[in-house]
Amino acid sequence: MDQWLIPGLFVVALVVNLRAAWRLLIDWKGMATTVRFVRHVYARRGELPSEEALERTADSPVFLHLVAAYQEPEIASTLRGLLSSRYPQEKLHVVVITKEEENRNPHPAMETSTAELIRRFRAELPPYDQKRLWHLTMPGEGRKAHQLNCALRREVLSEMLGEAFDPGRVFVGVSDADSVPDENVYRWIAGEELGGRGSLAYQGVTLSLANYDRLRIRERISAIQQSSIFVRVSIARLLNEVKRVRVIDAICRRLPRLRPLLTFCFRRAQICLGHNQFVRLDVLSALGGFPTDGATEDSTLGYDLCMRGILIRPLPMLELTDLPETKEKIIRQNARWYKGALDDTRHLWRAWRAAPNAFNLAQLLRHVANKVVEWPIAAFVYPVMGYLGWHYAYHYRGSHPLLFFVAVAAPSASLFLSIWVGGIVTQIMIQRLVPFCPKPLDLARKTLWEKFVGTFRCQTYWLLATRASWRVLWTLWRTGRYEPGKTDRVVRSVPLGRSWFN
Repeated sequence: MDQWLIPGLFVVALVVNLRAAWRLLIDWKGMATTVRFVRHVYARRGELPSEEALERTADSPVFLHLVAAYQEPEIASTLRGLLSSRYPQEKLHVVVITKEEENRNPHPAMETSTAELIRRFRAELPPYDQKRLWHLTMPGEGRKAHQLNCALRREVLSEMLGEAFDPGRVFVGVSDADSVPDENVYRWIAGEELGGRGSLAYQGVTLSLANYDRLRIRERISAIQQSSIFVRVSIARLLNEVKRVRVIDAICRRLPRLRPLLTFCFRRAQICLGHNQFVRLDVLSALGGFPTDGATEDSTLGYDLCMRGILIRPLPMLELTDLPETKEKIIRQNARWYKGALDDTRHLWRAWRAAPNAFNLAQLLRHVANKVVEWPIAAFVYPVMGYLGWHYAYHYRGSHPLLFFVAVAAPSASLFLSIWVGGIVTQIMIQRLVPFCPKPLDLARKTLWEKFVGTFRCQTYWLLATRASWRVLWTLWRTGRYEPGKTDRVVRSVPLGRSWFN
């Protein structure tokens, strides 16, 4: 038995460790690519079209910016940021959608309901801003997607945009209720559209750093790591997917029979993040609005756009959002995302059954492997495989010295890169984006203890994400149902305690 078990475990451990090291290198490259992209565009902000020119140009896009709000005590800050954007007043409409449920049962820690806060804020605005800010109340129950779709009803659109509006010129933007947007985001999209470089959908860079100064050390580490996901995965994938498609098309012009194989092996699903994203209204209408059959409408929307051959354009403008300010709230947020991943499995399965092609099959298999399966077990599998790689390498020290050195080097490289890329490079790359953020930030690690913990406990966020996935799985196994709750932003974090992590 051992003659098969030991070589089998050794091979599995070696492959897992090599894959982990390779993915860390890809993460490094992804962060560098995104940071370079952002810095290049921000250096050319002076070339963006002026507000006066956009106002004179009849073909300038119209923006309908949606904000779904529920129990949001600081909603006025986000609305103030959106309304102060540099774009012609008559071509920007900001719509905030609240829930009737909150009016009936307001949060006990809030002074008043979100709807009342919006009415007070709107009453203080000058008349021209009052015309741009719309407030809708969604009746009944529903998640964020239902709130957003409430603003896409034909009668509502006609009232806001006029009866003769052209859906091909209207972009639907989405921000969270804690977003801090860039004032030039609309001008950048308009410049691309008018310059012939337009797209049907855009996804911008988002960083979970808006409340960084209020966070403790553990939460600051998590804020950097969560921001890095958006930088090294989401935007980097959008940048690289265009190149992948071009290469595949070039090969298939000569060898068309290879398209299914190349599509299956190399095409990747695109990622929508649910905020700082823009989709043209006619495309969104063709999709039936924002998907409502899962816990996370953004990831499902990304899959739907990709299945229809729509490449999402990366948007270099930065938007800041809050990170949940306690460990429990971070777990709750990740639990909702993992539940969304489980829901997307059904969505992808139905898509594959409806259109059994290479692309849909690849997205289904990758989604199940990388999100549904790997998410809950990664925190256990990679350390165990690292240990097994070192342990079983010594069985080949005398007979196969080259294999021994490779087997020892693989987990060593994986461990080194996890600390170097996760704890050091990630911090450096995110700090390079600070000069372009829409509000001042100071991400420097100021004490030796903070530097030590930030470097060697950089996996803290991933451990919390793992706990979140197991919470969902345990609840589903025990009760058959998991209802993702809202990440509460009403009660701010408690004063810093004397924990070693503080």
